[in-house]
Amino acid sequence: MTYRVDSEVGRLRQVILHRPGAEMTRLTPTNKDELLFDDVLWLQRAQVEHDKFARTLRAGGAEVLYLVDLLAETLAVPEARAHVLDTVLDPRAFGQPAADALRAWASGLSAADLAVALVAGVTKGELLASVPAPASLYLRTLDAHSFLLPPLPNHLFTRDTSCWIAGGVAVNSMRKAARRSETVNMAAIYRWHPRFAGAGFAIWSDGAAEGLATLEGGDVLVIGNGAVLVGLSERSSPVGVERVAQRLFAAGAASCVIAVDMPHERAQMHLDTVMTMLDPESFVRYSGFGPRETMILRPGRGGALTIAGHRASEMDRVLARALGLDAVRVLTPPQDALTAEREQWNDGCNVLAVAPGVVVAYERNVATSDYLRSRGIEVLEVPGGELGRGRGGPRCMSCPVLRDAL
Repeated sequence: MTYRVDSEVGRLRQVILHRPGAEMTRLTPTNKDELLFDDVLWLQRAQVEHDKFARTLRAGGAEVLYLVDLLAETLAVPEARAHVLDTVLDPRAFGQPAADALRAWASGLSAADLAVALVAGVTKGELLASVPAPASLYLRTLDAHSFLLPPLPNHLFTRDTSCWIAGGVAVNSMRKAARRSETVNMAAIYRWHPRFAGAGFAIWSDGAAEGLATLEGGDVLVIGNGAVLVGLSERSSPVGVERVAQRLFAAGAASCVIAVDMPHERAQMHLDTVMTMLDPESFVRYSGFGPRETMILRPGRGGALTIAGHRASEMDRVLARALGLDAVRVLTPPQDALTAEREQWNDGCNVLAVAPGVVVAYERNVATSDYLRSRGIEVLEVPGGELGRGRGGPRCMSCPVLRDAL
């Protein structure tokens, strides 16, 4: 099968989601900040909300692929299982005795149970309930509730760890330590899962191997006509953007990459928290973001890049030219400053297009959704009272792997 994403708005056909699970029960008031959540979640309610989200995507014609199922099927491949365990059970992190104990614990798990454990995390107490205590100084310094393998609640936001551009995928090097193990899981899925192995797609970014050249999918908008819009946010580095741009150009997979300057702050951690695409010529944009300076990267001679800077006032014209349009339509809901800030915090602009002019949005952002409807956009509402506690909306929670061409 061919996997391809050439736009933000072509009809969605296949998408990777992660239904929240046991990892969410590991969030506490003490560790939530380290794990990048604003509050602890009510798991059962979050699952109800997520199930409604998945049903909405299926109703629009998309096949939903669940991350934990993909990971379990990947770990059933012996080479994949060995690679993942070699990576996450590195003796340099645990010491050899503790690493051996963790391997003994893992050896007793089925592929399905191991997949759940890699996402939910493992504590010292859980390990020692399954295997004899080794002579490990590392383990002796920990209490029973300390995590040996950390929980990965941010797997909920499948957009960030990998993102598809044209006929390939960027498996991303993540900025925050709490998210780096997610990349191990996604890289294994794309390399060994029977659905993807041998599918012949390009790799634009090679996960943790990219090191400090970070790039996260929430900053990457495949706007169409060979153009990619990327946010230079607190999570995506200029070097990460350069590397992916060079690989896209070398393969002829993009004609230009437009880098947009962004504030480095949690409220606007990714470009898609303040701006997303609605149809082939329309965007929704948060009023507090506004037009920003842009830099257009194009292929130069000998694999080099050419870079042209543009003032903030030119941003919308830059987008229009890249799309081959006379103008783009940028919809900014006419709200007072308090409403605008509140709805942006609750992912009002983080909508997922399931077809041109049809988007999925959180139901709580009433003012934004009403305005979009008044401008001809069909808005499919889903609940997000619990899901939004990690600061992510419908686009964040989805990794499209196949869209129809426009």
